[in-house]
Amino acid sequence: MDRIDLFRVFARVVECANFTRAADTLGMPRSSVSAAIQELEGRMGTQLLHRTTRRVSPSQDGAVLYERCLRLIADVEETENLFRPTSIGPGGALRVNVPGRIGRLIVAPALPEFLAAYPRIDIALGMTDRAIDLIEERVDCVLRVGKLHDSGMVARPVGDLPLINVASPAYLARYGTPREPGDLADHHVVQYASPSSGRLAPWEWHDGQSTNTVAMQGRVTVDSAEAYIACCLAGLGLIQIPAYDVQQHLQAGTLMEVMPDFRPAPMPMTMLYPHRRHLSRRVQVFADWLDALLKAQLDTTRHHATE
Repeated sequence: MDRIDLFRVFARVVECANFTRAADTLGMPRSSVSAAIQELEGRMGTQLLHRTTRRVSPSQDGAVLYERCLRLIADVEETENLFRPTSIGPGGALRVNVPGRIGRLIVAPALPEFLAAYPRIDIALGMTDRAIDLIEERVDCVLRVGKLHDSGMVARPVGDLPLINVASPAYLARYGTPREPGDLADHHVVQYASPSSGRLAPWEWHDGQSTNTVAMQGRVTVDSAEAYIACCLAGLGLIQIPAYDVQQHLQAGTLMEVMPDFRPAPMPMTMLYPHRRHLSRRVQVFADWLDALLKAQLDTTRHHATE
């Protein structure tokens, strides 16, 4: 087995965290996969994998080699396709991660369109509201909403996500409808705690020049967008939420916008990639597709928000 094939086997074992699953996806006997890893460890002169009865994980040296292998494999694949007809298109596995609600409401419904356009690309789609580590979790591309805290990543701005203030009719019937920030002393919010830091999000509004905040009382704290909206629907308090997230509820009348003249500042959306020499073709085409998809959604959301 030549070196690039050894690298491919090693990368697949790391991704599957299991020799048997890796062998199944490669169409190889498990014994051949195990022999390939032993041969590679012999050539490298170090242990690349930690093995248990249930799971295989890369050693410190193995994690470093894995990142190098991804670059080498991508280079080889692109070189092999250099003179082939462009109609073949990019191929391979692609690991991406997006916030849960964006993934469920926007990305997943549109994904058949992408897969039809690029039949040789397979997507591993992760959906989470926490800020994942791209390198540690071996992700090719992530979408982040809000202020960035990452270093050493390639950032691609997508656009700004409009936010609005909403409450349920039952809540407003009980506590009244706030018209301006001065009315908020008599109201409750559903508190939102960051899944990564645990920090509570303040109640904000933007006056066109600066962002203002006010302390709010709230008896319920959540750490996911799904729970945030569910508690608001249950009448437990006001929330500040991306407009696209509650568009259907606004149209159905199960939620109502309040204080439209005192909305929070929009939240920036950014795609991030590991800092490599160049992006593989499959990452580039997915990033372009996701960029266009999100910008179209933003345009639709702004149209509804101004009606």
